[in-house]
Amino acid sequence: MKKLVHALVLTGLVGTSTFAMAAEESPHSLSANVGMYSDYVFRGISQTGGDPAVQGGLDYSHSSGFYLGTWGSNVGWLEDFQGYDSGNVEIDVYGGFRGGIGQTGLTFDLGAIQYMYPGDENPDPTVAKADTTEVYAALGWKWFTAKYSYYVSDEVFGFGNADGSDYLDISASLPIGETGFTAGAHWGTFSFENNGAADYDDWKVSLAYDMGKLSDVTSGVTVGVAYTDTDADSAVWTDGNNQFLGDGTTTVWLSKAF
Repeated sequence: MKKLVHALVLTGLVGTSTFAMAAEESPHSLSANVGMYSDYVFRGISQTGGDPAVQGGLDYSHSSGFYLGTWGSNVGWLEDFQGYDSGNVEIDVYGGFRGGIGQTGLTFDLGAIQYMYPGDENPDPTVAKADTTEVYAALGWKWFTAKYSYYVSDEVFGFGNADGSDYLDISASLPIGETGFTAGAHWGTFSFENNGAADYDDWKVSLAYDMGKLSDVTSGVTVGVAYTDTDADSAVWTDGNNQFLGDGTTTVWLSKAF
């Protein structure tokens, strides 16, 4: 799950000029990122029950627009919410194709992602597994992006019989002049097929700072803060520790792009 889908986008922007130069020499490029977060919040829902997370990823891209990547984080909800006997890791594998649309200034991104949660699953056969398969399409223009995700797996983040669920994400990421600051805003809505009580909307505002503005030593380093909230039903989204995972929360992070 990438919460920080937004934070990682910001991190990716930091190294754009370096990777662009490399692309002139070769159609292939590799990039990586690592970060520390006070909470892992994905689409408004805490994945760690308010605890810190360490995250990192590796991406390959081709000048044609094709890309592949993997990303991972620690999580807490497998044991605290889903009843796993053990399990505290999320591993995502994704790929797709992205590029520009003529001279319109529009960009597109089409792809798929597999969310994997290794561990000892709840032995009760009536309890849904966490592994989830998503396909997505995104359209961007300048600082704005709209992304639609559709779920093709029967189980969606621990909810069973949920294939056909979907999530709509509308976000903006606006650089503030030449200050190194980038302001972000997001709104999303999640609909769970055959699990309507789990439906919710979420929103987020954020501010990130490119520390490369200070020194070459801190090139690729981003610090940020975000506030997220949801209208999720606490009766559905409260874990075994009586922690409401959709509660409003402030998150801070430090990340590095390579």
